[in-house]
Amino acid sequence: MRSHSYDDVLAGPRKRVIPEVPAEPGLVVEEPGGFCGAVVRLEHGTVVLEDRHGKHRVFPLSRAGFLLEGKPVTLVPAKAGPAKAAASASGSVKVAGLRARTARDSRIWVEGKHDAELVERVWGHDLRVEGVVVEPLDGVDVLAGMIEEFGTGPERRLGVLVDHLVPGSKESRLVEAIHDEHVLVTGHPYVDIWQAVKPASVGIRAWPEIPKGLPWKEGICEALGWGEPYEGWARVLGGVRSYRDLETPLIGAVERLIDFVAPPPEG
Repeated sequence: MRSHSYDDVLAGPRKRVIPEVPAEPGLVVEEPGGFCGAVVRLEHGTVVLEDRHGKHRVFPLSRAGFLLEGKPVTLVPAKAGPAKAAASASGSVKVAGLRARTARDSRIWVEGKHDAELVERVWGHDLRVEGVVVEPLDGVDVLAGMIEEFGTGPERRLGVLVDHLVPGSKESRLVEAIHDEHVLVTGHPYVDIWQAVKPASVGIRAWPEIPKGLPWKEGICEALGWGEPYEGWARVLGGVRSYRDLETPLIGAVERLIDFVAPPPEG
């Protein structure tokens, strides 16, 4: 007579074990729908992912809800570790209880009010730590004369941020005429500082092409239905929360200026 074992039958099918993975910032996973991105943060039972274009999407923290290296995983909150230093909007370490340093004689000049507001939005904390004041120029046509009037020196440096600083442009020709070891001019390739904000951060697919000869800001607002330029600028500035919302050329240009006008102490 054959013996029978009912253990496996009564136990039913075995459940597949889905590994749990801590949702550490920067962990790259794929959502089954095809969206692939790095973990930005967790909030209210969801995870925010950022793809390589800077686009953010929010997904629920469901069981087996993501793929890691092609295998299903369940994302779970990371265990609390030692408290990390808070970061400023520029990504630098935030100084708690900051009292603004007395302003240096050195300055950073930018081309206009919008440039100044954007720099303040992202680098304001760093500038107060270093005691650096940002002032609008209202165009580079008067740059040479303003530098002479300012009077530069080893402790009185100037950093200048210029829009549309590309070979052959009017701006590049004006900058090439400046020869002063206490002045550093950097720039970005965009027609206007608006364009240095990532399109996804302001809810558009791309910045529209505006024909030469037409006012750029007015053309942008008309193409996107944003109303007047002041209304368009409110949209643009409102979409900027940190350096992650800006294009790399602008980030590098501003960082170099801050390092130039507020160099670290020797030794």
